[in-house]
Amino acid sequence: MASAETTRNIGIFAHIDAGKTTVTERMLFYTGRTHRMGDVDHGTAVMDWMPQERERGITIVSAATTCHWKNTRINIIDTPGHVDFTAEVERALRVLDGGVGVFCAVGGVEPQTETVWRQAQRYSVPSVAFVNKLDRQGADFQRVLQMMRDILGEIPLPVMLPLGQGSSFKGVIDVIRQKALHFDPKTLGSQFEETDIPDEFAQEAQDALEMVKESVADLDEEAMERYFAGELEEAEIRSLIRKGTLEGAFVPVLCGAALRNVGVQMLLDAVVDWLPAPEELPPVTGLKPNGQEETRERSENEPFTALVFKIQSDPHLGRLAYLRVYSGKAKDGEAVLNNRTGKKERLTRLVMMHADKRANLEQVSEGDIAAAGMKNAATGDTLTSTGKPMILERIQFVEPVMQMAIEPASTADEKKLEEALSDLTSEDPSFKVGTDRETGQTLIRGMGELHLEIIVDRLRREKKLEVRTGKPQVSYREGVALCAEGEDTFERLIGGKGNFGNAVISVGPADKGVAFRSEVADVPRLFVDSAQSGVMGSIGAGVLAGFPLDGVEIVLKAASVHETDSTEIGYSSAAAVALRKALQKAQPVIREPVMKVDIVTPSDYMGDVIGDVNSRRGSVVSIEQRGEAQAILADIPLAELFGYTSALRSLTQGRAGYTMQFKEYATVPPNIQKKLLEKMGLLNY
Repeated sequence: MASAETTRNIGIFAHIDAGKTTVTERMLFYTGRTHRMGDVDHGTAVMDWMPQERERGITIVSAATTCHWKNTRINIIDTPGHVDFTAEVERALRVLDGGVGVFCAVGGVEPQTETVWRQAQRYSVPSVAFVNKLDRQGADFQRVLQMMRDILGEIPLPVMLPLGQGSSFKGVIDVIRQKALHFDPKTLGSQFEETDIPDEFAQEAQDALEMVKESVADLDEEAMERYFAGELEEAEIRSLIRKGTLEGAFVPVLCGAALRNVGVQMLLDAVVDWLPAPEELPPVTGLKPNGQEETRERSENEPFTALVFKIQSDPHLGRLAYLRVYSGKAKDGEAVLNNRTGKKERLTRLVMMHADKRANLEQVSEGDIAAAGMKNAATGDTLTSTGKPMILERIQFVEPVMQMAIEPASTADEKKLEEALSDLTSEDPSFKVGTDRETGQTLIRGMGELHLEIIVDRLRREKKLEVRTGKPQVSYREGVALCAEGEDTFERLIGGKGNFGNAVISVGPADKGVAFRSEVADVPRLFVDSAQSGVMGSIGAGVLAGFPLDGVEIVLKAASVHETDSTEIGYSSAAAVALRKALQKAQPVIREPVMKVDIVTPSDYMGDVIGDVNSRRGSVVSIEQRGEAQAILADIPLAELFGYTSALRSLTQGRAGYTMQFKEYATVPPNIQKKLLEKMGLLNY
């Protein structure tokens, strides 16, 4: 494969419908990777290769592909914009070196864009921005820049400007070279003509160039002197834009209209010129088995280090693990160490992916993104050279917020369904399978209705399984309203040997999750660990309705020791019972997922939409102008959003739309809790 210096590993991310997959398709066309343009609306997009994607016109999984531009290999991961598939985005960002954020010129910085951008910031991914759809009515380039400042906290640096907007959009202006670019529709934008900038845009272009010069000169004292002397040359400007992008000082902003084949080649130039090569990033760090930090340079001479960021079942190759190689190299068929299992496994059938197509590889090395046949790998596993163990930070995923019951249409298919669901959970970390404690039914859990719908669809298409499903339901949690303590002592003869354990456990409210800590100093560590194990093994079912715990801080306050009979099982059992006693005293409460909902509606219907939000126990956070429509941002409990699509359509004669994403778990009001418990036949509290 190409050397790391001539490689760019990038992700393309955006809000749903910002035109992200279209931008990717144009990139593949102009780089010669494809010989015709795919079209999302007609289901021919190369990167949307799953049947469900082609039917729905949305990207569900992160498709990977490789193309070449200006002697540089670009590995592109096209990520979903739909909130139900946030786990795919999280996985992609973990292994990327640079990002391309695609923004709709009308919608600007929309909620999912904000979420993904913040994910990218968390992983320190240097990025460039592309403002798309400038030919749309209501397009406003300057407004998008302002939203990047206000919402994302970024400093946008426009290196391209639009030649008109909406129906008057004619092309783009190259700010650095001070030229207007007109793209030839007959050649599908492959050829473009450079002209002088029309008079009406000349001042704006000149002002933008001054802003670019001033911004880059700020990065270097000598450059600042040359700027004041009027001696800052184009080559130095470009070099300093690269420096500023890698340091996160600003975000270069390009623009165009991908569907009309305008501006995409300049975006490819920006990827090559301003996004980092793998070896320009800091050394990769992880932990040795003894807990000490280990650092490895991003070099082929270091031990092999790779992260498994995705598992996929391939109809021809079987179970494929997608790898990002951070250091070293490995040959096809070579045995590597899986640091999670502690076992060796061979990299069989090394391949480079292009959506659902593939090309065989002899070896992978630092900077590569590839796939390999691996039976036992899971998402988040670290692979290293044998004898050189190291664990990279695992990928973090949000817990599912929705669930529904599922069963095979024929009882003869029970085992087949179990195996199929196991395959899908290994592919998708945000998809979980469990069992209803009351009915024994199998439950599938995901990030939303669409997520579960796609899972069921895949069972039918790929696994050839007919299934029956219940209605989607909210995944509730249990928390506590008060602080309380519980104590238990375990004393039992097992196999003629005494077993003793004692624990005092306190619980109290927390913002989110479940946290455990110990305040015990005079008890052997082994027994403290056993108590923690007993506690953490019990958090899957609360005392009120059997929902998993959330928003609870658990503290081991005290524990006594028996001279001869103290055992691990004793402390584990005592702590589990003490926890339940504490929970019962702490006024247990039900917690529900609350969604951040972004509703875009014509102004005429705003009053009705807000009234409907209020009727759903929602609260309006903000209202802003977005193009010619109003954008209402609201927090609404997920339980109140079933059927919201059709309700919103009927309220607005089909003219409004919405997106939503998980925000937090919050305590349900007492009257709602009472109704839920009544419905479950559990009105004990």
